[in-house]
Amino acid sequence: MNSAKIGTLINQLLSLPMHPSLITATELRALIGKTTVVLDCRFNLMDKTQGQSLYRLGHIPGAYYVDLERDLSSAVQIHGGRHPLPDFEHLQNKLRSFGINQHTTVVVYDDSRMAYAARAWWLLKHLGHADVRILDGGFNSWVAINGAQDRREPALKQGNFKIAIQPNQTVDRENILANEALTLIDSREARRYQGLEEPIDPIAGHIPNALNFFWQDVTDEKGFVKPIEWQKDHWKQISTNNNLTVYCGSGVTACVNIFSLHLCGIDAKLYPGSWSDWCSYLPRPEIT
Repeated sequence: MNSAKIGTLINQLLSLPMHPSLITATELRALIGKTTVVLDCRFNLMDKTQGQSLYRLGHIPGAYYVDLERDLSSAVQIHGGRHPLPDFEHLQNKLRSFGINQHTTVVVYDDSRMAYAARAWWLLKHLGHADVRILDGGFNSWVAINGAQDRREPALKQGNFKIAIQPNQTVDRENILANEALTLIDSREARRYQGLEEPIDPIAGHIPNALNFFWQDVTDEKGFVKPIEWQKDHWKQISTNNNLTVYCGSGVTACVNIFSLHLCGIDAKLYPGSWSDWCSYLPRPEIT
């Protein structure tokens, strides 16, 4: 094959459309000011005010801020994990106040390799919204193309988004105990999965028989999603695509793995409470 044909082939490959659940910064820039609604999901578990502070310093024009713990989670209880699913009526009203309608294109982004954007993506899909896309490469990809930034909060609007919860997308502890056919995927770092360290929850370890697929493997170091063929090869290690249930520490980063599986055409359920719920039922080791 001569160089001209190789060049043509490369251009054809580069022009292939992305998966419809992803959007590039360049594509998003062309949609700003139109019917698309953008959600800024930046957050930091170690500094819970950092995400909103960064938003105020500069965000994609027109983007609304959603907070992991105030908007995408509900209050912590004895059981249920560190980030229980939010009150859906509250979230519905919040999304309506951003002007989201049934057919609005919603784009979500963060600066943490999709850790929080994927949670927003999953929730919107779970509530029945069809067109939700994650900004590939996150906020840093927007900065890299010299995208405009705004410090102002956009005015609230009135959308008509209505909840239509999708069935069979979550499992709880009782489901796991009762169903030996579930394939469990633990999304945490290998050392946490192996029980060698646990920086957040009171007990280390993993749910029996769970497989470990670290959520950060889905993206490269700059936060861009690895090619679809890589994603498919990544999940070939699993013997079945049926009854997949994904968890992490608190049901947040597990959504990154669910997103990766979604890119491959594979459905997986979320254990929202994840390890923080599971270990809340276990006896704590005595401190000596």
